[in-house]
Amino acid sequence: MVRSRLWRAGVLALLVVGGVVAGCGDDSGGGGGSSSNEKVTLSFLVDNGEPTVKAAQALAGAFHAKNPNITIKVETRPQGSDGDNVVKTRLSTQDMTDVFMYNSGSLFQALKPEQNLQPVTDEPFVKQLDKAFMPTVSANHQVYGSPWGTAFGGGILYNRKVYKKLGLEVPKTWDEFMANNAKIKKAGIDPVIQSYGETWSSQLFVLADYHNVAAQMPGWDQKYTHNQAKYEQPPALEGFQHLEEVKKDGYLNKNFGSIKVPAAMSYLAQGKGAHYPQLTASVPNLAISDPDKINDVGFFAQPGTDASKNGLTLWLPAGIYIPRTTEGAKLDAAKKFLAFAATPEGCDAFAKAVPPTGPFMVKGCDLPASVPQSIRDLQPYVDEGKVTPALEFLSPVKGPALEQITVEVGSGLRNAQAGAKLYDEDVKKQAQQLGLQGW
Repeated sequence: MVRSRLWRAGVLALLVVGGVVAGCGDDSGGGGGSSSNEKVTLSFLVDNGEPTVKAAQALAGAFHAKNPNITIKVETRPQGSDGDNVVKTRLSTQDMTDVFMYNSGSLFQALKPEQNLQPVTDEPFVKQLDKAFMPTVSANHQVYGSPWGTAFGGGILYNRKVYKKLGLEVPKTWDEFMANNAKIKKAGIDPVIQSYGETWSSQLFVLADYHNVAAQMPGWDQKYTHNQAKYEQPPALEGFQHLEEVKKDGYLNKNFGSIKVPAAMSYLAQGKGAHYPQLTASVPNLAISDPDKINDVGFFAQPGTDASKNGLTLWLPAGIYIPRTTEGAKLDAAKKFLAFAATPEGCDAFAKAVPPTGPFMVKGCDLPASVPQSIRDLQPYVDEGKVTPALEFLSPVKGPALEQITVEVGSGLRNAQAGAKLYDEDVKKQAQQLGLQGW
């Protein structure tokens, strides 16, 4: 998955990396001080990525300021599949920490939440969660998690100065996008940047198109999960066709086969290329390579066939969960911690530790004024409800070879129809291993 590649691989370290003192607050979890002098210690398991650890410590520290009688000890686990195994093993052996951070969406469902997690459905903070996020931490009409940080978008990063110079408007349909590309090419600028030196980035025209797929065929994700819809058929085929079309029309940068994401981001910021299908999670690269040009880069959702249904494919944040083994005073304290994470104060603490790469999934949590323009460009889609979670949050089916196939289609080595058909074959083994009906 795209998201797992962004947070992958680390060394095993089940260590206490930080401990701060926090305390039992009011029922909102984010409000006043302690209502009891009882001291409680909570253990909090997160992955060992540096940004994750910084955010965990910051969130726990801010919680401490409101609740000085709860001690939160942050523990770490590996990222990637090794970390997945740690989480699943500790849940199955009833040895999980009092609170833990983990993926939302289909990977969350694999934790068997009804069996292993404490529901928080009736907690007041749940009403503050964005409606796009809630299904990704829910099972059988019960909510189990609070958001961990911000979402990020998948779509088109673009050079705002190029658009202004050429008098272009942000496109809402694919035809408008391609018309812009023709004008950009005529001006001597590469219309579309690709960076197949990092193969995962080749998937964006397919994965970021999911809002458009769902707009044309509501419920496509469930049909796909049960082998009743395929990528070799419209509307999902269109993402592969977009890859083929921009290559055929000569719109790519000459070094698309070797350039990597940081260099491609810089190429965009410098106006050598106009569009880059990418995740907003890659924007922080510009703070290193081109800090003076970071706000020259904007963002728009991947255009589809119908301007009236234009909207964003959104990668949603992970969640914070409470295992069934957390009980009594610890359970009360853990619920307060989850509630605090879903308050403006909790969001602020997170944003100060780790720069946001997209909108918060909590009502009342605004992005800092200092975030780059491309990140601000996401917020209107969320505010207007024009978002669809990426397919990986809705279906567990994703074959391992997608990035290799999209490189082939995007390089002109395989046509769109053949690529989509090959990917439909690729997902079969995984779907069968998961025991899904219809496979």
